[in-house]
Amino acid sequence: METWQEWTAADAAKWIVAPTAVDDKYSRGVLGVVAGSPEYPGAAVLSVEAAHRTGLGMVRYTGPRAVRTAVLARRPETVTAPGRVQAWLIGSGIDAERRSFMLLGDLQGALASRLPVVLDAGALDLVGTHTAPTVITPHTRELAVLLASRGIETSVAQVREAPAEWALRAARELGVAVLLKGAVTHICDPDGDRSTVVAATHWLASAGTGDVLGGILGALVATHHERLASDAEVLTPLAATAAWMHGEAARRATAAVDGGPVTALDIAQQVPRVVGALLAR
Repeated sequence: METWQEWTAADAAKWIVAPTAVDDKYSRGVLGVVAGSPEYPGAAVLSVEAAHRTGLGMVRYTGPRAVRTAVLARRPETVTAPGRVQAWLIGSGIDAERRSFMLLGDLQGALASRLPVVLDAGALDLVGTHTAPTVITPHTRELAVLLASRGIETSVAQVREAPAEWALRAARELGVAVLLKGAVTHICDPDGDRSTVVAATHWLASAGTGDVLGGILGALVATHHERLASDAEVLTPLAATAAWMHGEAARRATAAVDGGPVTALDIAQQVPRVVGALLAR
């Protein structure tokens, strides 16, 4: 039986980096985000919000004009002009069956850069079309659909029943790091690294929380761009750290309302406190 390690605060703290006196916005990491759509504009807002709050040098957003307006209204420091990028988050809030020619060009351009990439939601089907270090962030249904599209016989029920087994199968078949979201999130890669993060609260099961997770992970990947240039395996502990931070932010958010329900934005707003606590360790 393969052993899975529960990721802890001590593990996560090793992957949080504070800026120094010699840093600038480029050395701290620039995350390119291709996310959101007219149908799901909030996904872009939430992922960009979470990325900023995780701590990095810049977020550079690409998307439809109306979505750009929504992103800038919430986070005016976001850059929407083309330019230097050191990691990508793509796919959140995008319907793979309704991608425009222009959007597909943006997605393919990001993948062609060969920079580290977080593939979510409407970009999961693009896994394997590029050679960049990649982590995918599906939930149970998305992973079942993705594997079935590659000729691997499975079902949502099978993935739900044995998530650890199917996360490992996906990592090996697709050759990428996998973050399979759930009440217990499973993070693994083709080399056999395996971690779990147990949800701190089930209030996380709501719309938009996955977009927040994507933003956290994207920011961590951008922050560690220099190390990733020589060691793609860094993606796996970064993914586990993002999942832990996401759960801890949710725990703090629900504690702030005496155990009551929280929204995705509530969770994103707690991320700086999580970062601060990890740095204090």
